[in-house]
Amino acid sequence: MAGSKKNDGDDGHKSIPTSRAGRFARVARMAGGVAGGMLAEGTRQLRAGKRPSARDMLMTPANARRVADQLATMRGAAMKVGQILSMDTGEFLPRELADILARLRSDAKYMPPQQLHKTMSDAYGEDWEQLFYGFDNRPLAAASIGQVHKTVSPDGREIVLKVQYPGVATSIDSDVDNIATLLRMSGLLPSELDIKPLLDDAKLQLKDEADYHKEAEFLQAFADLLREDERFLVPEVLPELTRPTVLAMTYVSGKPIETIVEQPQAERDRVMTALVDLMFMELFELRMVQTDPNFANYQYRQSSGEIVLLDFGATRRFKAGFVNNYRKLTAAAMAGDHDKLIAAAERIGYAMGDANSEYRDLVLELFLLALEPLCEDTEYDFAHSDMAARMSQLAERVTDYRDFWQAPPTDAVYFHRKLGGMFMLATRLRARVNVHQLIQRWL
Repeated sequence: MAGSKKNDGDDGHKSIPTSRAGRFARVARMAGGVAGGMLAEGTRQLRAGKRPSARDMLMTPANARRVADQLATMRGAAMKVGQILSMDTGEFLPRELADILARLRSDAKYMPPQQLHKTMSDAYGEDWEQLFYGFDNRPLAAASIGQVHKTVSPDGREIVLKVQYPGVATSIDSDVDNIATLLRMSGLLPSELDIKPLLDDAKLQLKDEADYHKEAEFLQAFADLLREDERFLVPEVLPELTRPTVLAMTYVSGKPIETIVEQPQAERDRVMTALVDLMFMELFELRMVQTDPNFANYQYRQSSGEIVLLDFGATRRFKAGFVNNYRKLTAAAMAGDHDKLIAAAERIGYAMGDANSEYRDLVLELFLLALEPLCEDTEYDFAHSDMAARMSQLAERVTDYRDFWQAPPTDAVYFHRKLGGMFMLATRLRARVNVHQLIQRWL
């Protein structure tokens, strides 16, 4: 029997608008609040004797909260659009907006019990509570597409149920279009930047993420790949309890991956080396990459040293052409062959600018910096690297070349999201990894 734990008074949950009209109303309310905030800030600056710019009026802390709070409440595609735009286009977006969007990775609210129970009834029938013992209304985790609840299966195993938010799957197209329109009209996105290809691909990716039977297939594929690999542990999918809106899997305990920062240097290095190695296996062997860099997707079991892999909803299949060209790009970077690197980048779909132009030199410098950990056959010390600061400085210079701006190729966006996430985790864990050696066998 499901538990009757109540969370009605907890600020952590909030009803999700499920109708198209209700979700559009959220966007309209957000737009109105931002406009009102701009007017108030402009008035304040005028009274202070300043001539306010549109950017100054727009990028106030109050407006940042308005945008992030509304997107977090809507969840689903609205929240994902923010995450996608923040993951690889930072050189094109105002830093303030990138910071707003980055908040969405951890700001999701969870469903109130009444809405949760309706979702479970739709999935399993009115007597769903008879199926599970000790179902906890409060989730272990809440994200953009769904939330995870711990319970006990009919055969007595500890399991988790990933329950999809109502209305998410049917609102993907309209959510993406509405949020993109808001960002464009508000001036938050540069008018020169064409993000339509990125958003069209985001719709397809989000529809895959909302298909829990497809995620179950990805989960099974990774379990099969890593079955004999003692470094990793993957939950077991439970097909008999999985529904289109509820993914059932065994519960695997572990601590947040960040806790290994307290472990000796050698253990931090071992864990991070395993994760980077897995990333290259995903790209070059499977051509199937779990692209969500959220640290919560990884846990650590101190007793065994195993790394627990969670959440395969953002898994993406990559075309052979992209993988082969990325292999050539990395090999060229490691060999210091700039001409071959540029040729490979253009085949992937990057706009590299004219030959011998300052813009091409700048983009080339960005590539070489992003791939810096791969280029030397030595342990790269992420804790003492200033790569992120140097990337930020280079990104500022890109703003002088607006005529060349275009959204990056979508496959590259998703892989760089993963690559950047791994390097950020390595920095957080103060790890040292010989990335050069790890990628050598794939080149």
